[in-house]
Amino acid sequence: MDRTIDYIIGKEEDGLRVEQVLRRKGYSRQNLSVIKRMPQSILVNGVHAYMRGQVQTGDTLRVQIHETGVSGKIPPIHLPLDIVYEDEDIIVINKAAGMPIHPSMNNYTNSMANALAWYYKEQGKPFIFRCSNRLDRDTSGLTVVAKHLVSAGIISTMTAEKILEREYLAIVSGHVSPSAGTICAPLARKGTSIIERMVDFEKGEEAVTHYETLGHYGPHSLVKLKLETGRTHQIRVHMQYLGYPLIGDYLYNPDMTHISRQALHSHRLSFPHPMTGEPMEFTAPLPEDMQEVLRVTSSSPASQE
Repeated sequence: MDRTIDYIIGKEEDGLRVEQVLRRKGYSRQNLSVIKRMPQSILVNGVHAYMRGQVQTGDTLRVQIHETGVSGKIPPIHLPLDIVYEDEDIIVINKAAGMPIHPSMNNYTNSMANALAWYYKEQGKPFIFRCSNRLDRDTSGLTVVAKHLVSAGIISTMTAEKILEREYLAIVSGHVSPSAGTICAPLARKGTSIIERMVDFEKGEEAVTHYETLGHYGPHSLVKLKLETGRTHQIRVHMQYLGYPLIGDYLYNPDMTHISRQALHSHRLSFPHPMTGEPMEFTAPLPEDMQEVLRVTSSSPASQE
């Protein structure tokens, strides 16, 4: 993947070294270590420069990223791919339920990564898979994929610093009470399971979920959830812990009466663009299977969001 990025040096950056300017832009030390080994990767006013070289106000600092590596264990497969947004730095995808994010032993050729590998192959571009917010196989909705090492590093930092905001919609069993609140309950593995998680106040990692009930639909509630942390199965376990588990959840509430997968959808993503800082916000409507649950179980469908 090739990417050229130009920066005009401002007064506040006058006299700084190239590496200092780029660190201020969000480049990690690892990013800089890799970039400086690329040919003609740093230019100042069109002339090759080193990371330790100084810049002056008005200079044009150009970074030329040239990645030739590929994710070799991800075979390209022609699969449907709902691309919500794409530019030179990121791709935002509305992932279908039932599609894993990346290949595994039992899902080697039907993942979102396989679909992206095909998408890149058709364009003649090398493909390195860098998904920044991973979703469970049966969770639908928005996820962002970085297209090069710098955007990946910056988005990773934004996630760690809780700048990237994630909002989900879920259909849960029961009428949630209180109707809004915050769940602060640490999560850990359940026994020796490598999959299941549980609330564990002694050994668990911090996990915080904010929730708000949007409406009642027969015996169910439609809930909006905002993650402050991103632990495995966080929403699924937190809502079970609260007493209102997601319907269709084969691990934590195997009630498949109305839906055959956990009724969870990544509804909204917002974050500053990793390279420009421009505010970005994306939404994906509730998928058809979850809408059908609300239609079937509700006596007042007009209350649907």
